[in-house]
Amino acid sequence: MDQEKVIVIDFGGQYNQLVARRVRECNVYCEIYSYKTDLEQIKAMNPKGIILTGGPNSCYEEGAPTCTKELFELGVPVLGLCYGAQLMQHVLGGRVEKAPVREYGKTETFVDESSALFSNVSEKTIVWMSHFDYISQVAPGFKIIAHTSDCPVAAAECVEKNLYAIQFHPEVLHTQEGTKMLHNFVRGICGCAGTWKMDAFVENTIKEIREKVGSGKVLLALSGGVDSSVAAGLLSRAIGKQLTCVFVDHGLLRKNEGDEVESVFGPNGQFDLNFIRVNAQDRYYSKLAGVTEPEAKRKIIGEEFIRVFEEEAKKIGAVDFLAQGTIYPDVVESGLGGESAVIKSHHNVGGLPDYVDFKEIIEPLRNLFKDEVRKAGLELGIPENLVFRQPFPGPGLGIRIIGEVTADKVRIVQDADYIYREEVDKAVEAYKKENGEAPSWMPNQYFAALTNMRSVGVMGDERTYDYAVALRAVNTIDFMTAESAQIPFEVLQTVMSRIINEVRGVNRVFYDLTSKPPGTIEFE
Repeated sequence: MDQEKVIVIDFGGQYNQLVARRVRECNVYCEIYSYKTDLEQIKAMNPKGIILTGGPNSCYEEGAPTCTKELFELGVPVLGLCYGAQLMQHVLGGRVEKAPVREYGKTETFVDESSALFSNVSEKTIVWMSHFDYISQVAPGFKIIAHTSDCPVAAAECVEKNLYAIQFHPEVLHTQEGTKMLHNFVRGICGCAGTWKMDAFVENTIKEIREKVGSGKVLLALSGGVDSSVAAGLLSRAIGKQLTCVFVDHGLLRKNEGDEVESVFGPNGQFDLNFIRVNAQDRYYSKLAGVTEPEAKRKIIGEEFIRVFEEEAKKIGAVDFLAQGTIYPDVVESGLGGESAVIKSHHNVGGLPDYVDFKEIIEPLRNLFKDEVRKAGLELGIPENLVFRQPFPGPGLGIRIIGEVTADKVRIVQDADYIYREEVDKAVEAYKKENGEAPSWMPNQYFAALTNMRSVGVMGDERTYDYAVALRAVNTIDFMTAESAQIPFEVLQTVMSRIINEVRGVNRVFYDLTSKPPGTIEFE
């Protein structure tokens, strides 16, 4: 059976990935394509529905992103959001003009509940508006189905052609019943069955991998992070010992992390594969000796990884496939998916290693968002502590140690970080037990870093001259911006006291209050 799908056409909106994620939450598969995608290509994909995203332009200006009239004549339901709504009206003969009043933020909206789009939505609902332009006149055949006090056309529909235009953003959480509206569109109006679930994804992917690989050999660099671990789990379930995972322990992982990875994927773990652990700590420390400049450290750590991986690959000999844990945001952000500006060039997309003898790349998670990768991990039986592991940079603790990296500094930051995470986790669990939900201060990422500052302290009756540890904790939705988390003071006090008493070489503990921007989440 062909996978039913909805296509999101991207006009440069900041929420494009969010739209796709919300559709997938309705158990409907969804992909993002640029507005420049050829109409024939869209037709060939046989979508059950099409969603046009927001965007920063005015649709009536010359050179603004646009689409052809034919897109609305495919016989496929189309939903335009914000810019997408204005463009639909503009192309089909309505009028869009500069708004006399700009609407931004939470806005009370009155909807026509008899519309299929607003089925089970309250007559008065709060939505998230963000627009300079407005639809001053709907296109022929459309009727207005929602308005606000400042916006005469907050939504419009042409039922006979299955065309719907919404001036606000149903995909963001600020729109209280937005999920319901998108569900009404993809499951109701488009008639999607909602069969895209994680257990089916895992099953189908295992089948696809088997067919593709046949009797070939696959090599995967396993970092112990969520993406590479889930990729390893999927490949192992599909092809067992035809998979070799090389795990390079560069000595810059969190405390006990190398052993945890080995306990899951190693010889006594739960997966059937060839596991090679390379303990390269000393090699890394000697390369990093005397190096203090952050970029230089990153470069050495990255290059050394390639060297070690290359040596191991040579021992294995030719393989048929090189596997990578690339995920969907990597693909979209590298400019291969939608229209959003290329944010960063991802190491997994494009820059293929030429140092391994392989025929083809295999990327089993290429179509998944991060939260879906985690669901797949649980489905595969990978332990929760690994699946919900916090984001961890490729260069590891190398960029959480300011200045030169030494074995002793790594020990300090590993021990301090372990205590910090243990106490925060303990406080979160206690709160959950008492209140039945997570605390509002619960950080999305939290870790300890080692500053390069040494200062005088007093311990017992002796003066000390030791390091200061900085604690970082942030709340963030997308890691693009972040606020410092308000961890209760008594938790921080416990952490401080334990670190100073239990970690040799530390006599001060700081809490970092910087938001992003101007700071970054990591230290270097």
